[in-house]
Amino acid sequence: MTQQRYRDLAEWPLMGTAIVFLAAYAWQVIGRMEGRGAEWLEATLWITWGIFALDYVANLWLAEDRGRWFVRNLHELLIVALPFFRPLRLLRLVTLLSVLHRTVGETLRGRVVTYVAASAALLVFVGALAVLDVEQSASDAKILTFGDAVWWAVATITTVGYGDMYPVTPLGRMVAAALMMSGIAVLGVVTASIASWLVQRVEETTVAAAESAEQPVLTEVVELAAEVAALRREIAELRRNPAP
Repeated sequence: MTQQRYRDLAEWPLMGTAIVFLAAYAWQVIGRMEGRGAEWLEATLWITWGIFALDYVANLWLAEDRGRWFVRNLHELLIVALPFFRPLRLLRLVTLLSVLHRTVGETLRGRVVTYVAASAALLVFVGALAVLDVEQSASDAKILTFGDAVWWAVATITTVGYGDMYPVTPLGRMVAAALMMSGIAVLGVVTASIASWLVQRVEETTVAAAESAEQPVLTEVVELAAEVAALRREIAELRRNPAP
């Protein structure tokens, strides 16, 4: 069993685990569950966290260079080692984006558009859940409902920032900072994709125009070459059979 083979086998189970985690977390935050229901949701969160912890251990064990993999994936260790930091655990949802990136269309532009759209939607949803989780219990909170949280997340990720709603807790501001940086990254990918598409279209138009302009010249050259060849044959024939 190699690390790549394990990753291929674990992709879809991990995505399913991430979806279960997201559903349980959303239910817990939006529904404000209490009593027996809250205990079941918390147990689900801990079970999914345990699965992600096992995934980290498996990747570390199967890595060809464990020291190098460990250094390059310190963020994975941080996510696993801090299960009490609930918004940070949401970073495990990058599994969804990883699987989506591998299962989208074959063309580069198709991958970029699908990936960016899914990333933006997931970031908005996750950011709204995270900020609502830490803000709704604050005494002077501005974000009290999931609708408020989604509106705030959309305004934040697009870097608009109306200012009508904003986090007041330190943890909420950390979530906001992460969401703003993610929004800048997503917009950067969109801008780069559009620029690449425009450059490609300009190149295609330029090549088509050049080929269209060169075609008559090429045709004339071919005709002249044929005439020269015919004249050479006539001259050779005259030399072989000179006139009396």
